[in-house]
Amino acid sequence: MTNWAGNVAFRAGGVRRPATLDELRRLVAGGPRVRALGSGHSFSDVADTSGELVRLDRMPQEIALDGAAGRVRVGAGVTYARLAAALHAGGFALAAMASLPHISVAGSVATGTHGSGDGNRSLSAAVSGLELVTADGSLVTLERGDADFPGAVVALGALGVVTTLTLDVVPAYELRQYVLEDLPWDAPFDEVLAAGHSVSLFTDWSTVRVWLKRREELAAGERWGARPADGPRHPVPGMPADACTAQLGVPGPWHERLPHFRAEAPPSSAGDELQSEFALPRACLGDALAALHALGDRIRPALQISEVRTVAADDLWLSPFHGRDSVAVHFTWVGDWAVVRPVLRLVEDALAPFDPRPHWGKLFTRWPACPPRFAELVRRYDPDGKFGNDFVRRLVDIPDAT
Repeated sequence: MTNWAGNVAFRAGGVRRPATLDELRRLVAGGPRVRALGSGHSFSDVADTSGELVRLDRMPQEIALDGAAGRVRVGAGVTYARLAAALHAGGFALAAMASLPHISVAGSVATGTHGSGDGNRSLSAAVSGLELVTADGSLVTLERGDADFPGAVVALGALGVVTTLTLDVVPAYELRQYVLEDLPWDAPFDEVLAAGHSVSLFTDWSTVRVWLKRREELAAGERWGARPADGPRHPVPGMPADACTAQLGVPGPWHERLPHFRAEAPPSSAGDELQSEFALPRACLGDALAALHALGDRIRPALQISEVRTVAADDLWLSPFHGRDSVAVHFTWVGDWAVVRPVLRLVEDALAPFDPRPHWGKLFTRWPACPPRFAELVRRYDPDGKFGNDFVRRLVDIPDAT
């Protein structure tokens, strides 16, 4: 059994799929090593274990909308595609979505996944409450404002198995998606990235395309030296755009524009790739892009495409965006780790002056320091290391459960 990309072969002795909460609680309480597995879209070994993997796809796939409170309660195994369709049918929306709607809510939240937009925080920051099964099988409920809450949302599965989450929602809205090509390298990148509800720059560190998602029509003067695409585009130049969401400025529902890929169609790459991503302070945008542009000839042999997005600050301890507005620089690599690894190290060296924080679900070689309060939280919730794995132990000094 592997992850979506096929670069991680899970070492688990078995995969358990409980159908009820009571069954899950018994399973967790009785197992020496347990890890929850979402949709398997992480490129790192964050979900790996030598014990048992737990999938929640047979658990109740709850979606309970409370429009008056502006919240929705969601089963951990629900995907964003399914959640978005249900919310839209009820007249509500999420403020942000990731590039792929196929990913599970709980897995995305646990790894600090995000969308884009100066005013949009990470997907994790939308969480206002969660329930999780802890090491002894207890069911713990945490809500925004509780002392442990900021450490329990982006927690890498290290505290227990999350069963439900409660998310903030907003009234449904429409967006238009435009693609602009050949943006000059002397363009005002800060201005471009602030020009829509969600904005992405796609680049091979030579040419730049803009993916602009906004409510208003794009005016003729809002091109910054770029030219509008004359047809639908895929983020990776030359690939067919059949799986991509509608472009060319055609208005449509939020959940059919915010992701780059349609819910009913997997992305065209079909997993033949590796990925890395680093969050930097927003103020470092220009200097960081210049540093990577200068290395373009050395990066391109390992690269399919890079994406640059902005994300607003949150207060979650392990979030890549904790305490600072950020620019996230993403790399979709070729699928060969031997080719990618030296180039990734080159990128990490180039970004080191900007205090980069890695996306936990993607590939990196330099480990950040663990916030002491998160390490204390892990030891308190899981003193015997039941939910620990190699990934977590690189970050937190915890026992290796047997």
